[in-house]
Amino acid sequence: MFELKGKVALITGGSRGIGKAIALRFAENGVNLVVNYVRHRRDAEETAKAADDIGVKCLVVKANVANDDDVEKMCEKIHDEFGHLDLLVSNAASGVLKPALELSSRHWNWAMDINARALLTLTRFSVPLMQKGGRIMAVSSLGAVRAIENYTAVGASKAALESLVRHLAVELGPLGINVNTISAGAVDTAALKKFPNREQILDTALGRTPLGRLTTPEDVADVALFLCSDLATMIQGQTIVVDGGYSIRG
Repeated sequence: MFELKGKVALITGGSRGIGKAIALRFAENGVNLVVNYVRHRRDAEETAKAADDIGVKCLVVKANVANDDDVEKMCEKIHDEFGHLDLLVSNAASGVLKPALELSSRHWNWAMDINARALLTLTRFSVPLMQKGGRIMAVSSLGAVRAIENYTAVGASKAALESLVRHLAVELGPLGINVNTISAGAVDTAALKKFPNREQILDTALGRTPLGRLTTPEDVADVALFLCSDLATMIQGQTIVVDGGYSIRG
C-alpha cells in the first residue's frame, strides 16, 4: 500500500521509544534503516536485530547529532553503504528539566542544539543524498505550544524546531522534499521517567484524552509511515498532533 520497499531511512535516537517504533514500522514496510544512537548501543543493536529478522538491512551508527562532524561522517557512511537517503526522522532529544530561573546558558544551549539545531545540520548533510526527493520529519511535543512544569528549555527548543520545519518546508519543497513535524502527546517512554511528576502527567493525560487511552510509540510510528507515503504528498510544513485529542481540551 505504501510502496516504500527499498527506500532508506535515517532515524536519529532510533534505539528506543518512539524512534525504535518508527524504525520497526518502516522495516515492516520494506525500508532499509540507519539507526543512530549516542549512548545506548545495546538498544540500537537490538533494534537492528529486529529489523534484520523482518528482512531489511540496518546500519547502526553512533553519532552526536549536535556535533556537525559526527553528522557529516554519519551521512558519509550512509552514502558508502546505500548511495542515497529517502527518509529522515529527527527524533533524538534531550534537555534539562528545571524551573526557568534555575536554567543556565549551558542548559539552554544543550536543549537548543540537540532538539532544534540538529535538524538543520541533519538536513544540510542529508539533502545531497536525496537526489530524487524525500521526506523529512521532526518529532516534537505539546510542550512547544503549552506551558509544562520544568519544561522551559525543552519546550522552547521544540517550538524552535517546529518553526525550523516550516522554513525548511518552503526551501526544500521545490526539490521534491516534504518536511513536517509530528507532535506526540504524553507517551510513556524512558524519557518520561526523568520527570519527577511522571505519574501525575500520565494520569492527567489519560483522564483528559477523549479516546480514553494514552498515546503509544506505535501510534506515532503509524503517522510517520503515513507521512512517508504517496497519500501525504501535499502535506508540507505542518505539525501533525498525535495525542488522542488530549490537546483540544484546553
